[in-house]
Amino acid sequence: DIWVGNQQAPVKLVMHGDYESEACAKANEVVNELMEKYGDQMQFNFRHFPQTKIHQRSLKAAEASVAAAQEGKFWEMHNVLFSNRRNLGTVSLKLHSKEAGINNKKFLELLVDGTFGWQVQDDMQEAITRGVKQVPAFFINGEPYTGKLSFADMSKQIETALKKSKPSKQAKHHA
Repeated sequence: DIWVGNQQAPVKLVMHGDYESEACAKANEVVNELMEKYGDQMQFNFRHFPQTKIHQRSLKAAEASVAAAQEGKFWEMHNVLFSNRRNLGTVSLKLHSKEAGINNKKFLELLVDGTFGWQVQDDMQEAITRGVKQVPAFFINGEPYTGKLSFADMSKQIETALKKSKPSKQAKHHA
């Protein structure tokens, strides 16, 4: 699992998504704003759910981000892929990897060989098990998020999750 942010964060936000999806790209912009606002209070996890019937290139793009994660560049690659979502052919992915700061000469080979395909498949399987039907799909501390994919609405849910995670004042007096 590739998590971004503070491991001790009280709020864990999970997004199931597809790098070719316009809606996911918009949702990712909201996630970037949320990460800025909540900083250490929130941790983010992106799970791959490529919609391969409509987005033929999304699977390799997902593998490319897993490959980037091996070099500690997941978040950089993740954002580069969304910015270039209309241009995700295998050769383009190699260029995107350079933009994200990856220097692995075998990057293209790893993609062509499908080295990280199993990780993407695992994510897809988990999404199906969780009942995800379409992307983007969000979970806040394990609970499905059903509100609007807007900064304001998601912030409200995160605030609620933060309140729930704080121990009550009474508990502190007994400590």
